[in-house]
Amino acid sequence: MTNVGNMRARYRRILRFAVRYLLQTWWYELFLPRVGLARLAARSRSTRLRRVAQHFHVLAVDLGGLMIKVGQFMSSRLDVLPPEITNELEGLQDEVPPVPFPGIRALAEAELGVTLERAFSFIDPTPVAAASLGQVHRARLSEDDAAETGLLDVVVKIQRPGIDKIIDVDLSALRRVSGWLSHVRLVSDRVDIPALVEEFAFTSLEEIDYLHEGAGAERFAQDFADDARVSVPDLVWERTTRRVLTMQDVTAIKINDIEGLRAAGIDPSDVADEFAAVMFDQLFVHGYFHADPHPGNIFVTPLGGGVEADSASRTWKFTFVDFGMMGEVPDALRQGLRKVLIAAASRDGKGMVDGIREVGVLLPSADTAELERAMTKLFARFGGMGFAELQNVDPREFRAFAVEFGDVVRSLPFQLPENFFLIVRAMSLTSGMCSSLDPAFNIWNAIEPYSAQLIRAEGGNLVQDVAKQAMSTLGIIARLPQRLDNLTTRIEEGTISVQTPRLDRRLSSIDRTGRRIISAILFAALLIGGILLRAEDVVFGTVLMAVSALPLLHAIFAGVVARRGPLR
Repeated sequence: MTNVGNMRARYRRILRFAVRYLLQTWWYELFLPRVGLARLAARSRSTRLRRVAQHFHVLAVDLGGLMIKVGQFMSSRLDVLPPEITNELEGLQDEVPPVPFPGIRALAEAELGVTLERAFSFIDPTPVAAASLGQVHRARLSEDDAAETGLLDVVVKIQRPGIDKIIDVDLSALRRVSGWLSHVRLVSDRVDIPALVEEFAFTSLEEIDYLHEGAGAERFAQDFADDARVSVPDLVWERTTRRVLTMQDVTAIKINDIEGLRAAGIDPSDVADEFAAVMFDQLFVHGYFHADPHPGNIFVTPLGGGVEADSASRTWKFTFVDFGMMGEVPDALRQGLRKVLIAAASRDGKGMVDGIREVGVLLPSADTAELERAMTKLFARFGGMGFAELQNVDPREFRAFAVEFGDVVRSLPFQLPENFFLIVRAMSLTSGMCSSLDPAFNIWNAIEPYSAQLIRAEGGNLVQDVAKQAMSTLGIIARLPQRLDNLTTRIEEGTISVQTPRLDRRLSSIDRTGRRIISAILFAALLIGGILLRAEDVVFGTVLMAVSALPLLHAIFAGVVARRGPLR
């Protein structure tokens, strides 16, 4: 009963956090601009967003479970959250204490069906690493298992007891919040929040299925079976279940341990270049990639002069671990990226937008006219420039274009589809890792041979697409005289219709003015909200109660103005 009560308290705490900051966002981002106080809201926006992220950081560390994963997941969703939030959550790690070993022992023995003393000749009760979903312990196989597998020293990854129930509660709360947001037009027109939550749920449930992780490790190992640069720990399937994973202990130099690398005679800049090449091979050659390549998941293993060294020049290799989060580059995504490359090569803004839409970044409701114009402007100014030329461009010009382009992008309903998100995550972590190893590292220089390889591989299709575009253009030219004749006829008959965005905006403004009567309802909502929140946040609750008079006055005076007619 106590456990059920704890789960209910957890659920309510997540919802209270969401309600509090959704109300705060509604107040500053929707209500204040409607009463002419948009500048006041904008002035404090950066500080408010940073404070929200800080409070969520505290909540996540306190609750653990999936909340930490939410922070890590959202810190990479630059398409959804502003930088004030993503920057604050970027450093969120699994800052949770380890589970006492008796609880871990009980779960492991229930999963394996034998005592730990029978399963292993030794297991260290102190974990090597503790995370929100599980923790890792060093162990040694029994003599029989060691003789059968050829392994002796292993690590055992064991889920935290009760994590399944915690994940169910957290996902239930997240789905409830996403349901609220889906009814907010300002949000639903821009981002499919329920789909985003389901994407996160799918990734999280895969991550806690250690059988799935084991299968991912074997597929990854098969891709690099003939590549001396990469190795994967062997799995001990006899000691692996859905919640317990046993594999070879491959602990070596962490990839970001610069001093350790230098002490072993390994140049960190060489590691950066090689790591980028290995990650690009995963993306563009194998189409199956490690989507969580942070420092704890990649070791640099010295080879010495033993038989493992494939040549005198190779003295180390990469060893990847933790295959719970893997990604694929599907055919549809590849086709969309190919269209983007074709459009970029031909400086075609519309083609670029069409490619982006096919990739799945833009939602079907997106009006892309402004984006097409921005792309065309981008190509006209910077198209064809090399990196050396770009470095000579006035930074103020870059900044001005970035502001303009950013305004256009933020006005569109877009999000990164699941597979593309994993690609962006992997590339972001790769770039950051390589830059920390070598400050002079340039991710674009590293990716150049792979983009060229992709274009060569798609060469035949590229020629066909160019030919199709040429035929399409010829068709338009051939139909142009008839279309001009039809246009002239419609003008003479007075049947032509013209779209007038300015008039549409004016009519929309009049319509919004007519709906100000709902301010009376907002008055009641603010008053009740202030009363409810005052128990937890005296200042914010009191402010809501005090300002509840504003929408009431707004509704009264709006009615007076409506009866008198517009001022002239």
